[in-house]
Amino acid sequence: MRAIQVRQKEGVFYFVNYPAVELLEKVRFISRYYYEGEKVEEEKQPKDEIAQFIGKIERSDRAFQRALSRRKVASIVNFYETAGVQPIIPGTILLVTESFLDFKPLGQDGNFGELEEPPGKFLVIDGQHRLAALYFYRLKHPEEIARIQVPTIIFDGKSSDFTAEMFVIINSTQTKINKSHLVDLMERVTFGTNPYKKFAAGIVAHLYTDGISPLQYKINRLGGRSKQEKWILQSELYNEVLKVVERHKRMFEKRFLLRSDRGADLFADYLRAVRRTMYEIWGKKEFMFTNSVTLKALIRVLNDLLDKGAVVEGWEEDGEEAFMPLLDPWRALSPRFRTEGFYERFPAKGQIERVRRIHQELKNALGL
Repeated sequence: MRAIQVRQKEGVFYFVNYPAVELLEKVRFISRYYYEGEKVEEEKQPKDEIAQFIGKIERSDRAFQRALSRRKVASIVNFYETAGVQPIIPGTILLVTESFLDFKPLGQDGNFGELEEPPGKFLVIDGQHRLAALYFYRLKHPEEIARIQVPTIIFDGKSSDFTAEMFVIINSTQTKINKSHLVDLMERVTFGTNPYKKFAAGIVAHLYTDGISPLQYKINRLGGRSKQEKWILQSELYNEVLKVVERHKRMFEKRFLLRSDRGADLFADYLRAVRRTMYEIWGKKEFMFTNSVTLKALIRVLNDLLDKGAVVEGWEEDGEEAFMPLLDPWRALSPRFRTEGFYERFPAKGQIERVRRIHQELKNALGL
């Protein structure tokens, strides 16, 4: 197939004007799509972790549940049928393959040439719904599909980590994908020269799974769909942890070597000390101490405490005991967090301001 080779920094990829008939035979659908009685079956690849992950998101996220998926595909098919002179797929479909594809330049222009087909099928990083709609459009209008070409970008010789990173970059600014799902992927992502996001995501993962963590299984990784009692969204906790990491980069690099398990030990020991100090109200429904706004404020206090280097040194020797005497003044604040009247005691126009007010009160009580 004819392709244009594109170079950006160290990266190389290809632009291909793919005939729709051929493209539909070369892509893997990793979710099941429905339309007027017909369906596209998902192609299960047990060993492909990224395909499984993307498929899981499209199956589980509210924006991609079966009914909405059918409605979305139907709307795209309808657009294909009524577009008239408008191009039906003006934006590129992003494809990836682990195979290294041979590229042979043609003529004097070294960027234009012949690109070999991969031995297997492409994984679609972006554009599955458009291709699913094209699949159904072909069933209804087989005579027109031969006149359709699809602009595609092809990445070859790429690992699953690359695919994960591209998926995060593409979807991290869209509201359709649950942000907590993206945090799950961040441990696999390099984020170029910035390793701190990966480190912070690893800390959150340990806080969710490790038995020593007071937040074990209390972090909501599924957005509004969780049926269990949860205290804070994974994406919200990640944002607060990342602020701590970025503010104390040198400390985490020098003392922790950016090992997420070590970083999680610090956060867990601090929270264990908080739980012991506030044991009378920790996790109690009559109090708003382990809800999301207070937990975010608590992480911000840890940020303040880490400004004092001695706190870390004490923690390395004594673990959670190092925090106990520092947090003792909070005991007197327990009545402030009673659920009844909580919003009057911490008046705010929204959650952002309320977190700031709680943080300031906790910080003042410690004399910081």
